[in-house]
Amino acid sequence: MPELDRDAILKQMGIMQWVLRDAKGDESVVQDKTAQSVQAMSDKPAAEEPPAQSASVVEELNQPGPAAEPVRSAQVPESTAQNLDALRNEVAACEACALAQTRTQTVFGAGPDQADWLFIGEAPGQQEDRQGQPFVGRAGGLLTQMVNALALSREQVYVANMLKCHPPDNRDPLPGELFACAPFLRKQIELIQPKVLVALGQISAQALLKSDQPLETLRGQVYQYGANNIPLIVTYHPAYLLRQPDDKGKVWADLLLAHRQIPV
Repeated sequence: MPELDRDAILKQMGIMQWVLRDAKGDESVVQDKTAQSVQAMSDKPAAEEPPAQSASVVEELNQPGPAAEPVRSAQVPESTAQNLDALRNEVAACEACALAQTRTQTVFGAGPDQADWLFIGEAPGQQEDRQGQPFVGRAGGLLTQMVNALALSREQVYVANMLKCHPPDNRDPLPGELFACAPFLRKQIELIQPKVLVALGQISAQALLKSDQPLETLRGQVYQYGANNIPLIVTYHPAYLLRQPDDKGKVWADLLLAHRQIPV
């Protein structure tokens, strides 16, 4: 991507102080001398936070949370799909939780069968539920800008969600729903073989890390996912940035951290 195009994208995102240097894959973060440093944000939920738990490495979501609502089978089997098309069919037929009764259709994910980048959101929204594609609304447009700023296109990266069905009223995913969908996500990652994972939002980050720490605490670190130790980076969800655009600079720093994990 030409440098002027990338600068225009970053300007549209509201990020003027960060650029990506493309010299033989050796990128670095540089800060404009006239730009002010990004202020530390406070992303505290309304409810009181439970005691934080350390999470030095990523653990897969193998067990339901203590407050998980019942799912239709106590043990959700691992997928045996040999390719993404077969896995897509398994997802479309899934009735492991009550979301099967309220969805319009499943939202499997989108991208090439093998992609270096895998972005993992939380759950499909209403527009995604209608169209069957992830990140198609305003948040999806911002995600596209974020990807373009890395000199990539949406067609070059894979985008998926923790849940494959839309929760009613756009509520947060429930623990039992995350548990029911976890085998599909695990198989997706296994088949795509990404070189880096980017968890978008607190729910996806906490579920993948099995942590109750706030997203701001989880940011800025490189975690390892699964047996292949895939690097995983945590950042804010694009929908959050639509409400808090001042934190776009933090997301750009997170994306650069993820970019550094891609082998040259």
